[in-house]
Amino acid sequence: MRRREPAATSRPREWPLYLASAALALVLALQLVLAQRDVLAAQPQWRPTVEALCGALGCNVPAWREPSAFTMLDRNVQPKPGAPGVLTARASFRNDARWPQPWPTLMLTLSDVDGAPLGTRAFAPHEYAGGTTGVLEPGQAASVQLDVLEPGPGVVAFAFDFR
Repeated sequence: MRRREPAATSRPREWPLYLASAALALVLALQLVLAQRDVLAAQPQWRPTVEALCGALGCNVPAWREPSAFTMLDRNVQPKPGAPGVLTARASFRNDARWPQPWPTLMLTLSDVDGAPLGTRAFAPHEYAGGTTGVLEPGQAASVQLDVLEPGPGVVAFAFDFR
């Protein structure tokens, strides 16, 4: 009887296949994060990760937008001296968000004694920020002054809102 030699295994090594699959899955996950970076960067729990990835890869992250994080510090509306029918509105506000955010759009509403709005106007940052339209850092305060035409007699109340 002859002794049989064990047949050489012709089974290919599988670890390169597993390594390639893991690398492709990682690249796919990275592509998904980068493709959805606008949506993910708007969520506080994902923003640091997206900023770190974009810092390393050279992509841009949209500015943080959280209008509710602006805090009104002081505001008033008074008639402008020497200009009948013109009101001067002054406001000071602060960015209390965790990240820098662009200057907000300011909504000014003037109301009568019953609370009915007599006039509303939205002021874009370039209209009130004096050419400064960058971002407000966390904790940074800003003061603005706006001249508006009085929408009619009987203006007794006002409200500012951030958009």
